Amino acid sequence: MTTQDPLAASMLAMAISRPGGPDVLEARNLPLPEPGPGEVLIRVGAAGINGPDLAQRRGQYDPPPGASPLPGLEVAGVIAARGPGAERHAMGARVMALTNGGGYAEYVAVPEGQVLPMPVGWSFAEAAALPETWFTITQTLVMRAGLAAGMNVLVHGAAGGIGGAAIQIATILSAKAIGVVSSPEKAAYARRLGAVATIDRNEDIAERVMALTDGHGADRVVDIIGGPMAAINVAASARMGHIVQVSTLEGGTAQVPLRQMMAKGLTLSGSTLRPQTSATKAAIAARIEEDLLPALERPGWIKPRITPFALKEAARAHEAMESRGHIGKLVLVTAFGAAAEPGP
Repeated sequence: MTTQDPLAASMLAMAISRPGGPDVLEARNLPLPEPGPGEVLIRVGAAGINGPDLAQRRGQYDPPPGASPLPGLEVAGVIAARGPGAERHAMGARVMALTNGGGYAEYVAVPEGQVLPMPVGWSFAEAAALPETWFTITQTLVMRAGLAAGMNVLVHGAAGGIGGAAIQIATILSAKAIGVVSSPEKAAYARRLGAVATIDRNEDIAERVMALTDGHGADRVVDIIGGPMAAINVAASARMGHIVQVSTLEGGTAQVPLRQMMAKGLTLSGSTLRPQTSATKAAIAARIEEDLLPALERPGWIKPRITPFALKEAARAHEAMESRGHIGKLVLVTAFGAAAEPGP
């Protein structure tokens, strides 16, 4: 292992003591992970909070074999050490990364192919809000569903992390995002991110999509809701459309109108990111770096709205996430991150 400066003897981490509510997250003093071949050790400045973290805490989403049992799937920080053969990122470089777990800690080991340079001018907290959602949308909507310029994209949960990423990635690739939201404030935020229109989820969504697209429908749908929304997505879809299922916040089973799907020639695909191989995740990272990251440094680019919490406040952050009233992303900031980038 190669290091630039002496490393700490131990680190603060937030562990899951048992399956349950937010109160099962507890602070522990743990040894630093050691980066293996092809891995880097990141000193974490901030870690993003995502739906899979909540599912893992409840005992519904176990880490894959060999992954850290600690929650946390995305971080931003600096390269603190490099394992054998890890040479892509310089010591001390400011980076953001998709982890395989372990992000709720002061240090985390990550395969170097899952690590991306932080955009210039971005804080740790802002950058930590990107990897999990951008990897998810790039893999499902772009690489699998073949998002292309000019397509109409219906985005559920448009003011959240996944929804915001879908809107911004669609905009970068010259597609037209239509956001589904639950309040005027969330609608305004989705439009700031690039949505060409928004729909209140209490409206007739399919009818509004058809009106907004001159009867064409949505070429692609990004759904985090599930349950009864599945049938609505089919009704809202254009011929040869593709519905991307990335979460099921309101139901893991659904009655799907199969004849309507067949008549329209629709595709429905689902995916989870964490169990994917490091090679697959590295390929997603390469696509993001080549096609999407340059846009994040453009003048006037709208960064995601961030609500920060201290690392030890992970339980309070989970409570806020579960309330589903937040806009943008919730982020945990370490002592290192707070000291390196103090707030106003």
